[in-house]
Amino acid sequence: MGLIWQHNFSTEDKTAIREAIQSAERQTSGEVRVYFEQHTHGESALQRAVKAFAKLKMEKTKDRNGVLFYIAFEDRQFAVLGDQGIHEKVTQVFWESIRGVLARHFAQEAFVEGLVEAIGEVGQQLRTWFPYHRDDVNELPDDPVFHNETPA
Repeated sequence: MGLIWQHNFSTEDKTAIREAIQSAERQTSGEVRVYFEQHTHGESALQRAVKAFAKLKMEKTKDRNGVLFYIAFEDRQFAVLGDQGIHEKVTQVFWESIRGVLARHFAQEAFVEGLVEAIGEVGQQLRTWFPYHRDDVNELPDDPVFHNETPA
């Protein structure tokens, strides 16, 4: 099996995702990450997202305002996970609307377009609750993460 980013995501795709994250983060102190892996290994996408969130140290942000987009590419599953700070501010309806954006695009195999739109919407919410401050630092990398593990 080939590496997922080698056969599904071009340099332009990865750049578009990174630029969407950077655009969202220019307006907020919030942090956004995108994490791909091939399989959920029998767990739910949300369980895997929680593990990826910890692996990426997203709970270490100052305001606990990180949002993770988790995609298990081969299993066609995904989750969106917000840290405590943002989760306390937005409603469940918001998270479901973001999942709806992704599901609509992913069903058409428009993965990058779906992520770019969803990241933009998350950025708007983050900006509302956690506006950008002049002394804000980018606490987490902006590049999407492609994790290929050897199945156990």
